[in-house]
Amino acid sequence: MPDPIDISILSRREFVAAGAAAAAFAPFVARAEDPAPGAPLPSQKFKDDFARITGSATPVEGKITVDLPETAENGNFVPITIVVDSPMTDTDYIKAIHLLSTENPAAHVATFHLSPVNAVARVQSRMRLAKTQDVVVLAEQSNGEMLISTTRVKVVIGGCGI
Repeated sequence: MPDPIDISILSRREFVAAGAAAAAFAPFVARAEDPAPGAPLPSQKFKDDFARITGSATPVEGKITVDLPETAENGNFVPITIVVDSPMTDTDYIKAIHLLSTENPAAHVATFHLSPVNAVARVQSRMRLAKTQDVVVLAEQSNGEMLISTTRVKVVIGGCGI
């Protein structure tokens, strides 16, 4: 099981003072098995949306299964299925599943609101990816904890082709 991602929420002053644009989101770059030199960092829009959704919670990996193609032949139409392991009872359920992309112009792709009535924490959709990037899924539990899963998708047509 991969190590959990540590996310720090910094004030603008702390962020600028530390000069830490790369350091604050190093987990996304460091997770790559063999990062390419000059690999793109997540967009500022992604960073803002990620911070807004997670708040003070530190997301941990696990319990999320994401079915995404490793290579998308057409970035305009990328199918995605997300399943979160949850009992979906009145006291323990997934409240929301947030779908983000690290380099799309609109980083916050979708939010799916769930309740115990759903019985299974599973959603299926399609998304547009402007270019090769990470797709980040955040699952918000009823107790306020957050789960995270990150998947790299290579886009070869319909985007920048990189």
